[in-house]
This record gives sequence, C-alpha cells and structure tokens, in this order.
Amino acid sequence: MEAKAKTIGDFKLHERDTGSADVQIALLTQRINHLTEHLQRNKKDHSSRRGLLMMVGQRRRLLDYLHNIDVTRYQAVTRKLKLRK
Repeated sequence: MEAKAKTIGDFKLHERDTGSADVQIALLTQRINHLTEHLQRNKKDHSSRRGLLMMVGQRRRLLDYLHNIDVTRYQAVTRKLKLRK
C-alpha cells in the first residue's frame, strides 16, 4: 500500500489526482514489473500470464492516448518509468 501511495505521489498532476493517465500508467508499470518477477519463478502460471498480457495492452492504450493528447507528458512519463531508451 505504501508503494502504491508513493507511486501516486510521484505522478499525480494535482493534489487529489489518482486517476489521470500518468498515474494509471505508473501503477500498471509497477504491477507489470511485480508480475514479471512472479512469472519468472512460476513458469506454469498461465492465468497470471494472461493477466500480465492484458495489463501490458492496457498500458499500451494509455500511452497511445497520452501521446495523442500531450507529447511532453508522454515523454516525461516514459523517461521517468524508463519505458523507452
């Protein structure tokens, strides 16, 4: 819970922001990284793998949306999360 609150604090746009695209992308990235580690240890967990793929797709759609509405925010989020090189 503390990690989630810290992530929201790092990416929020205003004081009460918990649902902007920036925050959603950051939370999804955190969950994707955690689930990736789990799947490296548990190779036969196919239901979690499906959930991971769905999260990756959702993050991709949010990143596309952010890129379309505000390129500078998109670049800031991808740089901060180290999604692009």
